[in-house]
Amino acid sequence: MTDPHLTLHQLFSPAFPVGAFAYSHGLETAVQAGEVTTPAALQDWLAVVLEHGAGWTDAVLISQAVTGDAEDLSALALALSPSSERRQETLLQGAAFARTVADVWRVDLPEYAYPVAAGRAVALLDLPVGAAIRIYLQSFAANLASAGVRLIPLGQTDGQRIVQALAPLSQSLAARAMTADLDDIGGFAPLVDIASMRHEILYSRLFRS
Repeated sequence: MTDPHLTLHQLFSPAFPVGAFAYSHGLETAVQAGEVTTPAALQDWLAVVLEHGAGWTDAVLISQAVTGDAEDLSALALALSPSSERRQETLLQGAAFARTVADVWRVDLPEYAYPVAAGRAVALLDLPVGAAIRIYLQSFAANLASAGVRLIPLGQTDGQRIVQALAPLSQSLAARAMTADLDDIGGFAPLVDIASMRHEILYSRLFRS
């Protein structure tokens, strides 16, 4: 039997072909507007995304998708997407994730919104849910930190310091999500949401969101 944590690290690795490197989650807008220009500002931005934005919402969706109705949860995930680009972000990553998991592990995993597909994969592969959410959140933070390193730009070491500094937050959010229900879902990160809405009208863009 493979160590389940190795499987989780494979599923949520930057090498897993979901195209996460192509999305900035609105960060590109904030950098162009001069709102995120330093390592400290990037860390603060990502902490808000994790705790009050999609990080928390995704964590609850993963937890609920392990045993809940995936179709309904996927529809909820799309309804909670605040912009067309963010909707495409979760749809396209979820579809790519589901296809690859189905092909590699030979399981029946339909194409859901990304966190719902992740939660269903955790259930189908009998993986530890708490660890899955922790690793998912850290991977999410790492992908956005990498986008920040390229956009601001920052050094690679700065990016790794930010990921390390956000690890305790990923851990605490995962623990909360394990006991949360759908009444606890959602957040309040208006500047992040507005940045994602404005992204599609930027004059030049490196990222798809």
